[in-house]
Amino acid sequence: MLNLPHVASRVFGTPLMIARPKLEAILGVLAPRLSGETIEPIDQTSDPAPLTSITVERIAVVSVIGTLVTRSGYLDAASGLMSYGDIGDAIAGAMSDPTVRGVILDVDSSGGEVGGLFDLADRISAIRTAGDKPLWAVANESALSAAYAIASTADRVYVTRTGEVGSIGVVAAHVDESQADVKAGLAWTFIFAGDRKVDANAHEPLSERARSTIQADVDRLYSEFCGLVAANRGLTTEAVRGTNAAIYRGELAIRAGLADRLGTLDLAIAEMAAELDRSASTRAFINPTLKRSLSMATNETEQIQDQPSEPQQAADAPPAVTQAAPDPAPPAAPASTTPEAGAAERLRAEFAEVAAIAAQAARLDVAVDAADALKKGITPDALRRSVLDTLAARAEATSVIAAAPSTPAAGDSPIVRRARERAAATRA
Repeated sequence: MLNLPHVASRVFGTPLMIARPKLEAILGVLAPRLSGETIEPIDQTSDPAPLTSITVERIAVVSVIGTLVTRSGYLDAASGLMSYGDIGDAIAGAMSDPTVRGVILDVDSSGGEVGGLFDLADRISAIRTAGDKPLWAVANESALSAAYAIASTADRVYVTRTGEVGSIGVVAAHVDESQADVKAGLAWTFIFAGDRKVDANAHEPLSERARSTIQADVDRLYSEFCGLVAANRGLTTEAVRGTNAAIYRGELAIRAGLADRLGTLDLAIAEMAAELDRSASTRAFINPTLKRSLSMATNETEQIQDQPSEPQQAADAPPAVTQAAPDPAPPAAPASTTPEAGAAERLRAEFAEVAAIAAQAARLDVAVDAADALKKGITPDALRRSVLDTLAARAEATSVIAAAPSTPAAGDSPIVRRARERAAATRA
């Protein structure tokens, strides 16, 4: 049975990140209880649905649905409350599951409590940094206020045609029950120590001091909220503030920079699976290329090393060293016995390796200046990594552009714009 006094304590006198319609609906349920009316209990006998499901494409779908709270405790998820801790655990579990290739947040929530939200956002960021799996989100049908803060942590945000995102704002509600107390014949007296101990209590009108204190708290949380969304979405804080907590539907959300693609959860699953398949194919191409490059470099180095040393270098070898050799069979290349000869051999081997890498890179349309690399002292290993990083960046940018929608609205997305710039820079 839903504990209404407990819910009321979470609604009144505390900042919330929740859309106005949802807040009004909650207040509508609580108002009769506050005036003394009897409310029918809510049946909570059904078991809540699991937070995570895994598709045949090995994509984990994590549900972010209902009113969001710091912790649900004994309030069962069937009451419509979902805790930030449970959401974080579900994302962490999916990211660490070796059978899962990527994670999508299925978001349908008008938001909820402030407490615990920013900690969850930090946790998701840490999980993404530690892992290598994509994290996307779908506003299906709403990702508002605190729910949008969660969705904004994703690499890509989808919104359905009639879906809503935004409501980036903070609200606090205070209920003055003093008139209801009079009608009920109740008179409240508070005996307290500490001047602000009973500020903003429900049995007295809200004082100016209490109002100012609550407003300052709301303003500070609003600044944090705007900064979080701005950082996650690549927008300026001023642009986020400029939304004025408005709600954007469908394509309007994309034009506002709060979403990237128009599409359903099924479309997001299909597109993530396709991109993961392309990435796997790219890695399968790059790895053999690296092996061939290493093989060519090794062969050319061995050829250089197999060549006999210069006559004067052999003549300079100290007789004592020659006599001490236990094996009378001539080696493939006489051992260099002076520091100068050893350095020359190492330089020739390094030049051969760099030249082989440059030749292989040219065949892959990656420009490498072998002479410049030797002049700057770049090692063959560093040069190989540079070539592979260039190939990987080119493949990544091409993948993003290939998957980008052709609608003008999607072109306004900062994420797609950055991908195009990166691809253009790579081609240049």
